[in-house]
Amino acid sequence: MEIIEQMREHDYEQVVFCNHKASGLRAIIIIHDTTLGPAIGGTRMWPYITEEEAVIDGLRLARGMTYKCAAAGLNLGGGKAIIIGDSRKDKSEGLFRAFGKFVDTLGGRFITGEDVGISLEDVDIIGCETRWIGGSSESSGDPGPVTAHGVWHGLKACAKSAFGDDSLKGLTVAIQGMGNVGYHLAKHLHREGAELIVSDIFPDKAKRAEREFQAIAVEPEEIYGVPCDIFAPCALGAIINDDTLSQLKCKVVAGSANNQLKEDKHGVALEDRDILYAPDFIINAGGVINVVDGLYGYNRERAMKKASEIYDTILKVFEISKRDKIPTNDAALRLAEERIELVAKLSSRLRSGPGKGFII
Repeated sequence: MEIIEQMREHDYEQVVFCNHKASGLRAIIIIHDTTLGPAIGGTRMWPYITEEEAVIDGLRLARGMTYKCAAAGLNLGGGKAIIIGDSRKDKSEGLFRAFGKFVDTLGGRFITGEDVGISLEDVDIIGCETRWIGGSSESSGDPGPVTAHGVWHGLKACAKSAFGDDSLKGLTVAIQGMGNVGYHLAKHLHREGAELIVSDIFPDKAKRAEREFQAIAVEPEEIYGVPCDIFAPCALGAIINDDTLSQLKCKVVAGSANNQLKEDKHGVALEDRDILYAPDFIINAGGVINVVDGLYGYNRERAMKKASEIYDTILKVFEISKRDKIPTNDAALRLAEERIELVAKLSSRLRSGPGKGFII
């Protein structure tokens, strides 16, 4: 893999490889764009088979964060961190403190927090070595519930566009992934009266949804083909691909997972099949909205209100899609890129840390 060429293709600013032998840390920090402000992005811990796989995933996630922040109206750029390891057996205080030291060397160009495999307690340990964290127990806390709140409102906007009514009562929603966000999304949907079908690679999480939400649990490989109104990917990315597209039996794809489309062409393929797609970095912005609110002095009600506005942003993306006759994933990029380009004209310099008015 030619990393520099990959960076040039989508104009990444920086990739940092981190190694600390004593703690076993192998990590990658990726900064995509700081036009709007310091790069923000969670830290993901996952047992990638190869380092190349980890880099590719990190690059995609960092770029997605740039667009997510821009479309949500936040004054931040996009980044991501990857810790290569199994979150169920490889965690240690030393590993997270070592990682925190690496984050600190960037002097505020990168702010991190929770992602897949990383808990609130882990973020607190990282914070022992750097102040450039968001979502610690002392600030905004767990972003999962606010992410789910935003996704729920996004699903309602999708229902309005696809079915003519934003009520989710009586609709069947298939949720892939019953982790933190998937669980809280299921709670919202159950309360509203939706019928749930769920799957997770960890059977105990799917069984919990069966008990609490009267959901129907299916095997992970079966979730793509279940008949439903809305398919909600809430696990890992690249799940809309050549293999899964033909299995889908839904009218809407909308969920919290990052980078749901394996390739841009799959956005076109969804449109060709008359499946409405809610671009992931638009609908799942509640998490970063929550974290950013904590950087200014956390107010839960304010964060929830801002996440609710995802409803309007989703509808705006659909309007651009119809107006410009482009797939919704391209419409979302257009929305984000227009804001980035506007701010770039005001200042072309790289920011070394939080800009004017940024408090942490």
